[in-house]
Amino acid sequence: MSVYLLIFLEFFKTGLFAVGGGLATFPFLFAIAEKYGWFSVKQLADMIAVSESTPGPIGVNVATYCGFTVSGVLGAVFATLSLVLPSFIVITVIAGLLKNFSKNKTVNNFFYGLRPAVLGLIVVALSSIFEIAFVNRGAADAFSMLNPIKFAVFALILFLVLKFKKHPVLYIILGAIFGILFAF
Repeated sequence: MSVYLLIFLEFFKTGLFAVGGGLATFPFLFAIAEKYGWFSVKQLADMIAVSESTPGPIGVNVATYCGFTVSGVLGAVFATLSLVLPSFIVITVIAGLLKNFSKNKTVNNFFYGLRPAVLGLIVVALSSIFEIAFVNRGAADAFSMLNPIKFAVFALILFLVLKFKKHPVLYIILGAIFGILFAF
């Protein structure tokens, strides 16, 4: 099977089932990394970091980056288009029926029940990224004195984000400085 067909199928599946936005795509991307070995989990973490700091939806940015890593510009095009295609199809199909769907109790209950599943996908993604950043840094680094310091600085940045709610660019810059200082 062609690598482009595999890219298309995997990212189409990701776009179809990752309901809830870009963060919900991360568990699928980790599975792709393990299944095909196109990129390592560490590379995926780097892709996520770069995609998070570039304009546009993070899921699309990561898909583009992954596709490019696997097979250049054509791989990026296939990954990006196949990720957004399911949403495009679903939105096109239900757009005319939206009035009926919005009043349907079964549909409302479905979306209400879907919220915890989306939250679960996001928690899995965040825990995976946390594990890569703070736990899986090698046996020597795992027991170094810097890990508590890294965690404290990370917690401080998170506290600042939640407490002061400044412009996101400020926190991206703080995160970059944090990464440079602690060699992420």
